[in-house]
This record gives sequence, C-alpha cells and structure tokens, in this order.
Amino acid sequence: MMKWLVVLSALVAFSECLHRMPLIKGKTARQTLQEQGKWEEFRKQYPYNPMAKFVQSGTESMTNDADLSYYGVVSIGTPPQSFTVIFDTGSSNLWIPSVYCNSQACQNHKKFNPQQSSTFKWGNEALSIQYGTGSMTGYLAIDTVEVGGISVANQVFGISQTEAAFMASMAADGILGLAFQSIASDNVVPVFDNMIKQGLVSQPMFSVYLSGNSEQGSEVVFGGTDSNHYTGQITWIPLSSATYWQISMDSVTINGQTVACSGGCQAIIDTGTSLIVGPTNDINNMNSWVGASTNQYGEATVNCQNIQSMPDVTFTLNGHAFTVPASAYVSQSYYGCSTGFGQGGSQQLWILGDVFIREYYAVFNAQSQYIGLAKSA
Repeated sequence: MMKWLVVLSALVAFSECLHRMPLIKGKTARQTLQEQGKWEEFRKQYPYNPMAKFVQSGTESMTNDADLSYYGVVSIGTPPQSFTVIFDTGSSNLWIPSVYCNSQACQNHKKFNPQQSSTFKWGNEALSIQYGTGSMTGYLAIDTVEVGGISVANQVFGISQTEAAFMASMAADGILGLAFQSIASDNVVPVFDNMIKQGLVSQPMFSVYLSGNSEQGSEVVFGGTDSNHYTGQITWIPLSSATYWQISMDSVTINGQTVACSGGCQAIIDTGTSLIVGPTNDINNMNSWVGASTNQYGEATVNCQNIQSMPDVTFTLNGHAFTVPASAYVSQSYYGCSTGFGQGGSQQLWILGDVFIREYYAVFNAQSQYIGLAKSA
C-alpha cells in the first residue's frame, strides 16, 4: 500500500509541474478594421509582408499580420502591471508599450510605467525592432515577468518609445518571443531561456495548443506536454537551425503529386504567423490546385460551397506526412471563404503558422533542439 502511495504522490507532484498560459482567441485586426470600414484602406497602406520578420538584418523583425488572433496575459513589475501579448515562436524578444510612447499605437494599448514598479531597473541600451511596415523603437529594461504562474526574475525586455502606425489596429499590447537567443535583438536572453536557467520548469520544453473555433481552450504549456491536447504519438523532428524553430520539409503534395517545395525546403513552425506561407510561385500553384483564385492582394478566394470537395494538402517533414484538410486550410467569414496559403515573395522559406498548428499540437524542446508534432485533439 505504501509503495502505491509513493508512486501516486510522485505522479501528482509531476503533473503539477506544468504551467499553463491560457490563450484567448480574440478579434483580429482585419475583423476590427472591417467593422470600422477601414480595411481596404489599411491593406493598401500596409501590404502584408509575412517574410519581414525572417530577414536577418541585425534587428529583430515582426510582421504586420492582420489575422493573428491568439493572445495571453502576462504581468510585469512589482506590483504587477498586466499586458496582452502574442506568444511568438518566430521571434525572440519580449516588448510592451510604455508611458514614454506617444505614438497612436500606444494610445489604445496598455502602457508600462517603470516608476510604479519597485523591482524595475533600466537596461544599458536602446532597442529597435523592424516590422514589415515600420518599426518599434525603445529601451531595454529589467524587471520581474510573470507568465502562466511562473515568475521570471531579472528578465530583460523592451519598452517602446515609438511604434509603427499599423500596430494601433492590433489587439495585443506587445509580443513575447519564444525563439532562440541567437536571433534576439541586442542578444537579450529570451523569457523561456531564463525559465530554464532559473530552474522554473521541470523540462526544457513548452508546447502549444491552438483551438479551432472556440475562444477558450488554447494554451501554451511551459515545462512539458498535455496529453489531453493530442491523439496518437508525438513525432519528433530535429531542428535544422536553432535560430527560429526551423526544420527540413521534403515536399508539399496534393493527391500524391508534388505541388510545392520540390526537392526539399526549409520551414519554420511559427505561432506568430496566422497562415501557411511559402514562395509566391509555390503558393500560387497550391492555390490553383485546390481551385482558388488569387486577388490583387495575393489572397486566394474559394466558393464556400466547395470546401467539402477540395483536396487535402500534405506537408512531409523529415520523412513524416502531416496532412491538412480543406476544413482546416479554408477560413470562412462574413465576407466569404479564402485559403490559408499566403504568398511569401521570392524567399525560399516556408512558415507553418496557426493554420498548421491548429491541426498539429506543437512541442518545442529547447535542449534537444527538436520539434514534436501530434494530431490535435
């Protein structure tokens, strides 16, 4: 009997090591702008440039993605000040707006006030983050950051002084990057690295579950995986580069035919990109294969009646097939239906964003440098 109790208490203790960061599936910038009748003007002014954040220019980059919808609340300082952030596996810095910012984008978002935190310290340099359409400039700061019940001491983060105008339309206040330090602006140690260094997670991994339609249920789990979020086995894929969460993709096929990524390509698993993005030629080919027509903005529209008969698209990663059905890659709105395949220009890099991650629960192992993927539950 005693032996069983020991086993049981060990299991209970272990299950408590997971730290849950609930994500809200909120309104996107596109939805807000459409309601205000400002979307057409906005998309002309700020053309979608999903590859902006992946151009290494020495400054951290971020895209103007109008379809991002998953946010979590973190708090910074003592006593805590709360902010909604995008948990972004495609960048590495944490930054939030500050009271020193007068840009329009700071006026309708929460602003951090250093003077109200007893644990705040100034960092030693300025910070500049480039966007697809403008930039965020500010200062490095140091304070306690609380994420999903984990309190990270002496975290270096950015507080903004100016922000690009398009950010006024974004729902989130800031961004929390979950990629590697090697691509962090000013070589700042990322939040998750500090969690590991400070012994705050039981395992050096985090996992992401994005729910399909419901507003609740999505979460980032720090310190492990939650088997309620997936079915079957987790397939482990080695990183080809520990900068972004980058892996090798063998091909993209429809009905057994290679339609994109012929001969292999590189792909990034990115929670901070809403679509599946690839080289424009490849994406156009995929969209025509599934029966979509592309408009002047590179958006591929389909007849909502046709979803049932549209083919699956299979992404083969390191020899393993991951299939995404039309019900997952087509999004429906009041304005009609469009595919989640976005044009990335001439760059030969793929981004497997939220469209893919909703289908496949993603596990990010920072120490062994593997990504795990399993069918979402």
